[in-house]
Amino acid sequence: MKVLKFGGTSVANAKNITQVLQIVKDYSDDNIVVVVSALGGVTDLLIKALTLAASQDKGYEGILSTIETKHLDLIKELIPPKSQSTVLGEVKARFNTLETLLEGAYLIGEYTASLSDRVVGHGELLSSFIINEFFKAEGLDTTLKNGKELIITDDSFGKAAVDFSTTNTNCKNYFTKNSQKITLVPGFVASSHAGKSTTLGRGGSDYTAAIIAAAIEAEVLEIWTDVSGMYTANPKLVKQAKCVEHLSYEEAMELSHFGAKVLYPPTIQPVLNQGIPIIIKNTFAPKDVGTLISQLNNGKDKTVRGISHIGDISLLSLEGPGMVGTPGISKRFFETLSQADISIVMITQASSEHSICIAVADSDAKKAEDIINTVFAYEIEVKKIKPVSVEKKLAIIALVGDNMKSHQGLSGKMFSALGKNNVNVRAIAQGASERNISAVIDKADVKKALNTLHEEFFEENIKQLNLFVMGVGNVGSKFLQQIAKQRKFLKNELKLNLRVIGISNSRTMYFNENGIALGDWEKLLSEGEKANKDTFVERVNKLNYRNSIFVDNTASQNIAETYSSFLENSISVVTCNKIACSSRFDYYSDLKHLAKKFNAPFLFETNVGAGLPIIDTLKNLRASGDKILKIQAVLSGSLNFVFNSFNENISFYEVVKKAQEEGYTEPDPRIDLSGIDVMRKILILARESGNILEIEDIKNNSFLPKESENAKTVSAFLDSLKDNETHFQDLYAAAKANNSKLKYVAQFEKGKASVGLQQIAKGHDFYNLEGSDNIVLFYTERYPNLPMIIKGAGAGAAVTASGIFADIIRIGNF
Repeated sequence: MKVLKFGGTSVANAKNITQVLQIVKDYSDDNIVVVVSALGGVTDLLIKALTLAASQDKGYEGILSTIETKHLDLIKELIPPKSQSTVLGEVKARFNTLETLLEGAYLIGEYTASLSDRVVGHGELLSSFIINEFFKAEGLDTTLKNGKELIITDDSFGKAAVDFSTTNTNCKNYFTKNSQKITLVPGFVASSHAGKSTTLGRGGSDYTAAIIAAAIEAEVLEIWTDVSGMYTANPKLVKQAKCVEHLSYEEAMELSHFGAKVLYPPTIQPVLNQGIPIIIKNTFAPKDVGTLISQLNNGKDKTVRGISHIGDISLLSLEGPGMVGTPGISKRFFETLSQADISIVMITQASSEHSICIAVADSDAKKAEDIINTVFAYEIEVKKIKPVSVEKKLAIIALVGDNMKSHQGLSGKMFSALGKNNVNVRAIAQGASERNISAVIDKADVKKALNTLHEEFFEENIKQLNLFVMGVGNVGSKFLQQIAKQRKFLKNELKLNLRVIGISNSRTMYFNENGIALGDWEKLLSEGEKANKDTFVERVNKLNYRNSIFVDNTASQNIAETYSSFLENSISVVTCNKIACSSRFDYYSDLKHLAKKFNAPFLFETNVGAGLPIIDTLKNLRASGDKILKIQAVLSGSLNFVFNSFNENISFYEVVKKAQEEGYTEPDPRIDLSGIDVMRKILILARESGNILEIEDIKNNSFLPKESENAKTVSAFLDSLKDNETHFQDLYAAAKANNSKLKYVAQFEKGKASVGLQQIAKGHDFYNLEGSDNIVLFYTERYPNLPMIIKGAGAGAAVTASGIFADIIRIGNF
């Protein structure tokens, strides 16, 4: 014989119940027991109605009416018209009884646990009656057996303890004599020895099915629900979660205890004792394999089998010097909680005996705090023990697997992954069996923690990076294009999965928590909400994704000032915006400190030389013990393009205008031609060399005439270039006369930095620098005479985007 249990979602409406019928028909060759829950949502409505009635709130009548209508409508959809009157009459009679019970609670203004069991048990009694009548109308050989007549319990109303001896006898006697192929049983409900209605606790329909399966020594227990088995993690929180095809009883028990809602925790115990396998199946995808739970080991030598969590947890800590070496403290502590019927979810105790820490449901925290402080009032008064400290809004996450004990380093791997993503662990517990490792974390970090651990243990080492991109102009659009093109390569070759979650320009911003479709980003952004810097920052921090990276493709000071708010939330920052690293040294230093403290890389390779590996090379030189003696560089691709293009046949104004139009200069070319951009770059290189320097310390040997330096607008600046053409031609002629070329050079040596236009003679490394290329010469203790040279394209949207891309890959490999 087989036992099938269908949950509330499976019997929520006529369509779903018809699907249940089709599944049951597939068992035509077997004798089966079908256990059903109440219609979806009905139990909660019954509890609400009872609560309102006991509060003398007439609102309970409306809820009762809603429940009744739901059942009557169901009958009209499922039962043929000729058979409806009998069924409707029976159901209405039961609602009359229910109305009487609720009216009693209303009149006396309270309800007992016994009354509660009588009321909430109606959900299963009604659903099982209607479904059985539907099965009969469809020609099935079925009978209805009230679970209250089979399962006998004590008088612990609300969550009664089963008398297995009597229950097993009842079940065996009944099913031995029963001749029908299908026996329908309401779940959840039972009765005491005195015949009073009791219930088996929320989720008790699973328990009903398991009790019956064990009693009749069933071939298998099938739990039919709305998911295709038990998953590696909650699929609603972890999109990459996979169904686990085979679990041991112990693994399933651990997962169900720690919040895997597919299975009610006590369900496993009765069938475990009999060695009866459990199969978790999907009512709405019956052909899916599902999950088999049995005594056999999973057989594939897998370590972590699942990751689960419990939300709404509080942490209670009792500590004090008077606890050390004092027998009976732990006994009194746990005995007090037990007598108050407070369930302890997790326990951890310091080896010094100085403290005991437990996790309980948030709803029990205040009660637990009060009774513990009362019991230990004397010790608290004489300062031997401190009053209980309570931390709320927490959650427990747990790794589960039978084979974890035989593999070293799992705990380290778990906590390292959490630490890298700024998930703070408040408490830890691990049983001697090492079947589970549990950690208490902030409730707000649950989704990030689950995804982090799932990626670490289940996703073939594919690391997901979540990007938030500010600025999608020339550089930003090229960057998004490059990601779209390289995504498949990165996943296959580098095991990196890049998702763009948020994008923004100065007008609009757009977020998609599942990743933005990069083929349509422009359309999506145009239809997005109004851009707001503070809202963007708040949204990124609130999403709290693992491996989050903020990408700044702007030249905005306001955006540069947001970096600290990202870094202190363990969100990495990648930027081509030079303002932060060339601002006051204190701010630059603070950002570097935050990056180290919160394990969030702060990378800005493109601040100098676009995509050239200048800063990375400089870091590696220093990390290997080398010392920077001197830096000489042409760091402005814009100015190099301008002076490579300028000659006696073209005006300086025309060259600058062309550079502006082709994107070599900023929209405001004064930034490039004034030398401030190069000053920022040499400042950053000096700082990355280990020197403390401010922008004011750099000498700027300007080549611009005073009229151009003082121009208030871009148009006035461009006009001044026309008016001073003779000045620029004189500069060119002087260099040509000396058989030299004009290059804008930055230099740092012995703590001093300068920038300015220089005549570069033939034979110098800078002489043949073409187009918009950059070049940097590093003179170091290891390269004192012949410098290390880095040379290549130093401007342009594509190469800058590739530099940003390279920084992101560095973080991915971090």
